[in-house]
Amino acid sequence: MTAPGSRTWPALVVSGLSEAESELLQADLLDYDVDAIDESTPGAWRVFFRTSAGRDQAQAHVRQAFPNSSAIPESVADEDWAARSQASLKAITAGHFIVAPPWDVPITLVIQPSMGFGTGHHATTRLCLLALQRREVKARTVVDVGTGSGILAIAASRLGAADVRAFDDDQDAIQAAWENLALNPGAIVTLLVGDVRSLNLEPADIVLANITGGLLMASASEILRLTRPEGYIILSGFQTGEVADVTAAFAGAAVMEQFEEDTWVSVTLRRGR
Repeated sequence: MTAPGSRTWPALVVSGLSEAESELLQADLLDYDVDAIDESTPGAWRVFFRTSAGRDQAQAHVRQAFPNSSAIPESVADEDWAARSQASLKAITAGHFIVAPPWDVPITLVIQPSMGFGTGHHATTRLCLLALQRREVKARTVVDVGTGSGILAIAASRLGAADVRAFDDDQDAIQAAWENLALNPGAIVTLLVGDVRSLNLEPADIVLANITGGLLMASASEILRLTRPEGYIILSGFQTGEVADVTAAFAGAAVMEQFEEDTWVSVTLRRGR
């Protein structure tokens, strides 16, 4: 036995397996003292064993059963190898189940399809969701202009925003947003009926506006007023041919990022001081 603090783990680095052989080997390894398998290196496995004897028996089996593969024994220092080897694990989907490590838990947004309000299936909504995730949302304040179904406001809350306010001048849209909010436990959003000119809201760290190019240009000054100095404005609802006109309307705000899908665009601006 090694001295405390200097323990090593017997391991076997296996490479050169086809996809079918990998599946066979994974089943075969159940017969040995396997503790864990690190698959983070493309094309190779590092298999950890509880005992050196189990490792040596597995090596002999691999060489016999898979003669075209490589099986190299090694000893790995016990330096939290399990945590390091599993750090690259991501969520996987199996039917209706998602299996995820704690550091990669997906956020599910439940949105009831409704006539005229966003469900997330339109390119502009996806582009806004992508742009929103590129910003530091946690503990920030967010305003959603023309919220529709409420999907962007709900997403901001689920991402950890400290305060989310969302408004729309359509009472039916706000009703739909309330219904969607109820389908997403944990999301907290203040929903208001009104437009960007009539509501007197405090400026926010992040302002979302997925409306139309014409409405964005017409309300640019009010949207800028809703944004704190050095805050971010995420715009969408317009197409590539409108980008220059839309961004020009937001004088004093710099373009930080732009995403496109088909002919649709989202632009992230940062307001100056």
